Amino acid sequence: MSHTAAAENHKLRLRRDPRWKSAIILAASGLAAILTGLHLPPEMAVAAGLGVFCIGMWATAAVPEYLPALVFFVVAIVLQVASPQVVLGAFQSSTLWLLFGGMVMGSSIRFTGLGQRMASLLAGVLGRRYGSVIAGVVAFSLALAFFLPSSMGRIVLLVPIILSLADHMGYGEGSAGRTGMLMAGAFGTCIPAYAILPANTPNMILAGTAESLYGFRIGYFDYLVLHFPVLGAGKAAALVGLILWMFPDRAPLRAASDVGAAQPLSRRERHLAVLLVVSLLLWLTDALHHVSPGWIALAGAIWCLWPGSGLTSPKCLNEEINYATLFFVAGIMGLGAVIASTGLGETIVAALGEHAGFAPDQAFHNVAALLAISSLVAAVTNLPGVPAVLTPGAGHLAAVTGLPLATILMTQVLAFSSVLLPYQAPPLVTATQIADLAPRAVTRLCLALFAVTVLVLLPLDLAWWHVLGMFRQG
Repeated sequence: MSHTAAAENHKLRLRRDPRWKSAIILAASGLAAILTGLHLPPEMAVAAGLGVFCIGMWATAAVPEYLPALVFFVVAIVLQVASPQVVLGAFQSSTLWLLFGGMVMGSSIRFTGLGQRMASLLAGVLGRRYGSVIAGVVAFSLALAFFLPSSMGRIVLLVPIILSLADHMGYGEGSAGRTGMLMAGAFGTCIPAYAILPANTPNMILAGTAESLYGFRIGYFDYLVLHFPVLGAGKAAALVGLILWMFPDRAPLRAASDVGAAQPLSRRERHLAVLLVVSLLLWLTDALHHVSPGWIALAGAIWCLWPGSGLTSPKCLNEEINYATLFFVAGIMGLGAVIASTGLGETIVAALGEHAGFAPDQAFHNVAALLAISSLVAAVTNLPGVPAVLTPGAGHLAAVTGLPLATILMTQVLAFSSVLLPYQAPPLVTATQIADLAPRAVTRLCLALFAVTVLVLLPLDLAWWHVLGMFRQG
């Protein structure tokens, strides 16, 4: 091997070595704390250092996602940046228990075989044309988000099903049809699902942080009405069109419905299906009964875990629940609470707002500026970082712009539902890996969908907000 080649390999190993990433992030954290401490109180300085550390570690994946959260808990409590009730407040929030309940229900869907039943339903609606196949996969993937509130869980469930269907329909490895089907499943169950409250992590972080900081409870049905018509259904339709344009292919050789005759529902499947339908109905009607979706999900999880129900394996909690994700979400929510309690969030937002030209009588301009700020935060960090950074300053923004607090909070959804690059959305990164998709193809689809969103969907969504009265001055 030549000296030049050896040097290049050494540089490549250094770039991939997580220790270098960690060292750089630690140095940046210390620098942020020092610089902040020159102008602001000590607790703000420590909060700034913790923010840079946690978001940097999460954005670069230098270490497993739960480790920065655990470091945050220890440092914030030991250094008394905020009270333990603030730092660990996520564990009292219904949002965290919504995520836990979704994990248990997802495990139950796999254990009972209801997931394979869903595959049979998918096979029956795909039709005999390539366009209907892609549309069917997107529709099924989006519908699954209503029943399985875990994007990672949906990805893990969907990819094997879609790979099996692609093989059956004659779309072999490397074919555009196979890539299109996998893109339809991965993007279809992740991107439009930001319009469904319990379906993705940033949604739940926003809901939990808003509840803990302002006592503002985001209702399932209200959130759905505000976001789903455009960001959900509209984005799903745009996704179908883009996949057909970017990954065209012939009609399938065999119809997916030829996979085999569906067997009758087992007792366990019927039991779980009833539980999921009841849970969904209770989520949809939370404006009537005022029970938070998190406690509904927790009750459903208890039912699934109860001995004798037959809906989960005896080792479900020990082996099938990803507690790392729970600590990750709790860490982000706690970070947001600390940023708010120290006053750092209001300071950051005020600094950004000085350059945004906010004016109480310019609602559309204010929302556009808020969207630009949120999108910048999403690009610098990742999607869960948007509610962590911006929610603590939402009260200040409401006062400056004259907009209702709900409008300020909901502009974040416009930003974290618009994925510019795959690294911002961990579920897309996971899908790329387990489905063996070409990163370049995933990036191309992200950029194309982002362009359609900015040029077409966001103006439509703001018009829908106007109809709903979201721009009325508070």
